[in-house]
Amino acid sequence: MRFGLFGGARTSIGDQPSDSQQLRDFVDYVIEAEALGFESVFLVEHHFTGFGQVSASLNLLSYLAARTARMRLGTAVMVLPWHNPALLVEQAATVDVLSGGRLDLGVGRGYRYTEFSGFCMPMEEAEARYQECLSFIRQAWTAPGRFSHHGKYWHYDNVVVEPAPVQRPHPPLWIGANSAESIVKTARDGMNLLIAQHGTPEQVGEKIATYRAAVEGQGRVFDPFSAGVTRALHVAHTPAERDRQHELRIRFMRNVQELSLPPSGPIAGNHFQGHGSADDMRRRTETDALIGTPEEIIARLKVYEAAGVRNMLLMDVGGSREALRIFGREVLPEFREPKLRDAA
Repeated sequence: MRFGLFGGARTSIGDQPSDSQQLRDFVDYVIEAEALGFESVFLVEHHFTGFGQVSASLNLLSYLAARTARMRLGTAVMVLPWHNPALLVEQAATVDVLSGGRLDLGVGRGYRYTEFSGFCMPMEEAEARYQECLSFIRQAWTAPGRFSHHGKYWHYDNVVVEPAPVQRPHPPLWIGANSAESIVKTARDGMNLLIAQHGTPEQVGEKIATYRAAVEGQGRVFDPFSAGVTRALHVAHTPAERDRQHELRIRFMRNVQELSLPPSGPIAGNHFQGHGSADDMRRRTETDALIGTPEEIIARLKVYEAAGVRNMLLMDVGGSREALRIFGREVLPEFREPKLRDAA
């Protein structure tokens, strides 16, 4: 099993350290994670939150490209409806060039009502904008020369997108998918899979099996690391510490839920629909998040490993360097490949 980071930096809220200090602390956090053996970092993209989630994902990845040597640098995800596709593909290719071919471009259609409202963009347009932007990205990275694009939302005449990415024909594309139908479509579209933060190990294993069958059904070889599973991580050594981390996780989920749903209530396709009660949030936290002692976390991870998970992306909302070190020292060695474990 390989491990990566998920989420990203926080900017200052209230009496917290300055934005610049928060971002520098996160960069140091990622550098230390690479030294400990983490394989990747996937940054979210969010706007107008009021609690400082990272917004300029590709900018931050450009800086991380210079400060790291081997980690994969990913987005999870760039919300395509909000972006000019030509500018986005240029910026993404620049990260790939600067990093020596380490970019993983996760893309999505978005789900938070307050973000679409802030951009004055109807959520009803999200799917069509997403599909058109994704089509342009593929065309820009595979066209033999200049090309034109005339869609519903964007128009370009006789353009060539520069620079070209190092990875050919283009960096791996990732998308979050949850239903069996969307997972099969992800495989058929040749995209890597990001699995949502909730679900039992058995449910996650079923999704990976569905994805693998669809990939192999296309006549391709299944790469077990092409399916990433995201889980919250909190190292807690005492019952009181565990309870506190559960409460922090629930508070975070409640904040996200408030940003996601419109005043009129749940909407179709929003993955927070049906997960609104305090009891449900607590249940999901207790069953889905990796909260506990190193020994407890190892036991939980081995269940995921047995279910077929090989690529685990971890989100520590607090960004604790000490928790990162504990994980690197006590948990990660249990999952190294035999040769690497013997060498260590």
